[in-house]
Amino acid sequence: MAQNGYDFYLNKCLLPVAPPKLSVKINNANETVTLINEGEINILKKAELTDIEFECRIPQEKYPFAVYKSGFKGADYFLDYFESLKTSKKPFQFIVCRKRPTGKRLFDTNIKVSMEDYKITEDAKNGFDVLVKIKLKQWRDYGTKTVNISFNMEKPKASVEPQREATTSPAPATAQTYTVVKGDCLWNIAKKFYGNGSKYSIIYNANKSVIGGNPNLIYPGQVLTIPAA
Repeated sequence: MAQNGYDFYLNKCLLPVAPPKLSVKINNANETVTLINEGEINILKKAELTDIEFECRIPQEKYPFAVYKSGFKGADYFLDYFESLKTSKKPFQFIVCRKRPTGKRLFDTNIKVSMEDYKITEDAKNGFDVLVKIKLKQWRDYGTKTVNISFNMEKPKASVEPQREATTSPAPATAQTYTVVKGDCLWNIAKKFYGNGSKYSIIYNANKSVIGGNPNLIYPGQVLTIPAA
């Protein structure tokens, strides 16, 4: 077995034997709807998160085709590393470097991912080696936007309007007459001529012969004398 021109990195860990196959699925978020008159249409949306799957061999022996960054390490080292990626609950970089047999680099895959799950298989036909099937999912950084709202904490100031002067009719300087109209009462007539409805008794006392014994009963057409103030 010989290396196939691929270097697989899970974060800073180089897999000793590159997987023979890599599956990358860019998931779809488009929505198909049917319009009454137009028929079926496709609403295009941003792609969903990418899924990555591959199966790798983790040797228990030092093979000439295996690659180690700092000397041979047994399967326990890599299995513990996979577990740490899963339990840390943190995203990491997944990098695949593709090279020609001459060593010239073709292109890279570099994507931030999370370890979704991995399956360890031990099979007698693989000797002491273990096979690990790994599933990764693309990670997109996200966060909430902070909005600062400032309030003017100054209390509103109340302005005091100057007191308005009462606008009342001046009291008559000399006696005069007034003809009662519909809706009149002595209170309103006194307020009109004296500026104070409580002075209705002045008008009543001067007109008892016209009004009668009840000051509350006055009738349209009655002519009342309005004494001078």
